[in-house]
Amino acid sequence: MSSATGETSGQLRIIAILQTFNERRFVATCIEHLNAQGVSVYLIDNDSTDDTLEIAERYLGRGVVGIERMPRLDSWDLWRQLERKQELAASLDADWFMHVDADELHTTHDPRKTLAEAFAEVDAQGFNAVNFLEFTFVPTAESPDHDHPDFVQTMQWYYSYGAKYPFRMNAWKRQEDPVDLVTSDGHEVDFPGLRIAPRSLCMRHYLFLSVEHACEKWSREIDPVRAEIQRGHQNFRLDFHAGKIELPSERQLRRAVAGQPLDRSEPRRYHLVIRTP
Repeated sequence: MSSATGETSGQLRIIAILQTFNERRFVATCIEHLNAQGVSVYLIDNDSTDDTLEIAERYLGRGVVGIERMPRLDSWDLWRQLERKQELAASLDADWFMHVDADELHTTHDPRKTLAEAFAEVDAQGFNAVNFLEFTFVPTAESPDHDHPDFVQTMQWYYSYGAKYPFRMNAWKRQEDPVDLVTSDGHEVDFPGLRIAPRSLCMRHYLFLSVEHACEKWSREIDPVRAEIQRGHQNFRLDFHAGKIELPSERQLRRAVAGQPLDRSEPRRYHLVIRTP
């Protein structure tokens, strides 16, 4: 499909490889955030049926360096997407790559420092991979609906997620040898001579914006394979009926405060919206 030449971010060229399917709620925010962080975007669209692609095309030459179509076939196919990302990491012109989903915002610990600046420091220190700490933001029982363009400003309640380390090693320096994203389902890049930076960066994961959005995102009727993958790898036991998804109370969560670091203590192994049998 379309392509364009992007800007170079500082002295390093960093490209986030983003895959999408019906991500109209997130795609503009994700692209604009990465661009502000000094990171360009290459987008793989898995035959979205909403206006995701049209939104992304507005950013060609303004943060998006290329867009390609991946035919959807019968359902969402995580491994095929990861294999394509591995191929792109060997062919795109960049110093560093990121594996990114549209509902994620990657940041440094210091709001005054961009991702491009952090990667430059890591690169200068001789490391070639970066881990991200995940902070999951969700609607609450008290504030259940954030399905609007300003969700980043309004959905401020979160929990730390992912007990193992590394858990989201999703950024790496360009390699001569192929990289492996498939084995870990995209959670941890692997390649010979991997040297992970000792300090992780941050990733805000906006799991869903409302109960209705959750039902749309994970409904078995809409996408049964995606639902099974999500439940299998993240231990989801959601009942895909709006009346049976229980949102957590704000008392169970932490609140993000502008200018203060997010709290990584006591990371959860399971998502708070999980329904167990």
